[in-house]
Amino acid sequence: MQFVPRIANHSDLAAIQDVVKEAYTPYVNCIGREPGPMLDDYEALINDCRVTVIEVDCVVRGILVLIPENDVMLLDNVAVASSAQGLGLGRFLIAHAEQCAKTAGCHLIRLYTNEIMTRNIDYYTRLGYVETHRAEEKGLKRVYMAKSLT
Repeated sequence: MQFVPRIANHSDLAAIQDVVKEAYTPYVNCIGREPGPMLDDYEALINDCRVTVIEVDCVVRGILVLIPENDVMLLDNVAVASSAQGLGLGRFLIAHAEQCAKTAGCHLIRLYTNEIMTRNIDYYTRLGYVETHRAEEKGLKRVYMAKSLT
């Protein structure tokens, strides 16, 4: 299957929120609250052209939020609807994020995830990300990871 990423527009807002809700709701009970991505203002992120979407069968099924920080790119969120999991969409979105970071002249891409999301930590490690530190931020225990792009 071939994926075609595009910058999100306002007509994608509800679909983006649905993907995020679907992707992160399973973590609410184990974290004890909504994960950070469920609290983000996606309308503002769309206005700032920070959200990329992927459609499968003409429906948004994956999202990516990138935030440039000087010469580093923050991979702020990658989420895939459960109906599209197993298609390689997450791996594609992360590879797309890395390419966008390189194109923007970034030497490093960083991300964070909740320490309870151990599957995510293992997944990012397999993709070449290394843990840089752990910290509590906004009441969430996060694992920070980074990958060199040089």
